[in-house]
Amino acid sequence: MYSIYTVKDTFKMPPEHFGDDIEKVAAQILQMKYEGRIDRDMGVIVAIFNVRGIGDGTIYPGDPSTHHDAEFDVLTFIPQVDEVVAGEVTELVEFGAFVRIGPMDGLVHVSQIAGDFLTFDKKNLAFVSRKNSISLKKGDAVYAKVSTVSMKNTIKDSKIALTMKPDGLGKPEWAGALAKSRSKRPGGSGSRNRR
Repeated sequence: MYSIYTVKDTFKMPPEHFGDDIEKVAAQILQMKYEGRIDRDMGVIVAIFNVRGIGDGTIYPGDPSTHHDAEFDVLTFIPQVDEVVAGEVTELVEFGAFVRIGPMDGLVHVSQIAGDFLTFDKKNLAFVSRKNSISLKKGDAVYAKVSTVSMKNTIKDSKIALTMKPDGLGKPEWAGALAKSRSKRPGGSGSRNRR
């Protein structure tokens, strides 16, 4: 999900920064250029750090800025299909829940929230189960599995589908509620009769 890459690029230093610390200026310029953008191979660029190897710079005719080569590290985020992630519910709508994972939100469709039938309580802004004592509301910490990833040119246009249906996913306290529900069923805690 998170990775660190080393990148080489050229940055443009405007004349008003000629007397400033070149490493700080380089870090600021590169952060503005890269952070929050999506690279199709690396994912979302979360942070730029460890700027080093700054070259002497080149001046081009008609351009008062200096152009410097530099090497730096980037922290990136790209979700992988079937990866289990921890996140926080940021919004609930009738068709599902948005969960913040890293710098992005993924959607858990209502049919993928739990193995139970859930209804959307508009008054309390929560999904609730009538069969088991489980509910989901904004701010809940959850575990989910990445189902699909569609990375586009911006974070806003990118889509991540999540599921919380498999056992052990969803809110941590759901495990106890679901275990109780299963033990009340005929045959005990999910046991099967052998022939």
